[in-house]
Amino acid sequence: MLQSILIPFTTIILAEFLDKSQITLLLLSAKTKHHVQLLLGALAAFAIVDGIAILFGSLLVSLIPEIYIKIAAALVFFVFGIMSLRAKEETHGAIQTGKSAVIASFSLIFLSEWGDKTQIASAVFATRFPPFLVFLGVMLAMLVLSLLALSLGTLLSKKVSAVNIRKTAGILFLILGLFFLVS
Repeated sequence: MLQSILIPFTTIILAEFLDKSQITLLLLSAKTKHHVQLLLGALAAFAIVDGIAILFGSLLVSLIPEIYIKIAAALVFFVFGIMSLRAKEETHGAIQTGKSAVIASFSLIFLSEWGDKTQIASAVFATRFPPFLVFLGVMLAMLVLSLLALSLGTLLSKKVSAVNIRKTAGILFLILGLFFLVS
């Protein structure tokens, strides 16, 4: 029973460490003080994407053409990148309320995780271990990684000016958007 949690947990920690979703959370956390809301949005997205993978394996990814998922993810990253670059200097960009923090983290992670190695690994683990225990292991890993990313983002925001964070985040979001279109 313990291996049904520990194997997915360990694998996901290693696979997702410094992955796009963690970098996204780090950047978002450097732009807002609404960290709990960022965490809630991210965990909701992970729960849905990985939960569906665990329930349906790779079936869903085969129903929706991968190109549509990539285009949607790219567009969301482009929008957040442009909003970050165009934001007024005295604001924290597009994330000024708790509600917008939830929406930002949920939408970026939800769209970027479809077809990701974590989702595929979750589906594979569910074929070998009890699905609920796999889900528990995956979500615990995502919680640990998300808390780490949020902590690093908070530290970054204390060391680097808000203008530099906003510009860097905008550029990185645009790069991630391009990555989704060409990968």
